[in-house]
Amino acid sequence: MRAAPGGVSPVPREARPYQGQRAGLVTRTVAGVVDALVVAVALAVGYAGWIGLRFVLDPRGFELSGLNALPGMTTALVLCVLYLSTAWSVTGRTYGGHVMGLRLVDRRGRHPGLFVAVARAVLCTLFPIGLLWCVVGPARRSVQDLLLRTAVIYDWLPEADDNGAVPHA
Repeated sequence: MRAAPGGVSPVPREARPYQGQRAGLVTRTVAGVVDALVVAVALAVGYAGWIGLRFVLDPRGFELSGLNALPGMTTALVLCVLYLSTAWSVTGRTYGGHVMGLRLVDRRGRHPGLFVAVARAVLCTLFPIGLLWCVVGPARRSVQDLLLRTAVIYDWLPEADDNGAVPHA
């Protein structure tokens, strides 16, 4: 485990035994809820911006219309996949993962490449119940993890090294 300059570890003493271990259902679910809130806020801000733009372009003809279910749900799913895949392929963690001290790694211990990140984001978005498999299996791996050879680990360290490798305890 890396220590900060001066020999102080960035990992809290209580968390050190878990550094690099696979995360369980509760922690992953909380991180997922945080990520869902991020996507919901982004959708709300985007919708408000769209309404504002329509008003600015045609103030006299402006009518506040309701949301259509299909385009709204499609937009939400696409935004969720974009958010998850971008975060996982760039840093290995989403905002929810950051808050909960989690990182997604591939079988080499690095954050996944774009293809794996997109595939996992699609699977997690369309089949979120696959997360429940981490309760059944002894290795705490979801269906998505099993299919794509990934793992969600506890990692409180701020970033990976230059090669994308995540330092472990």
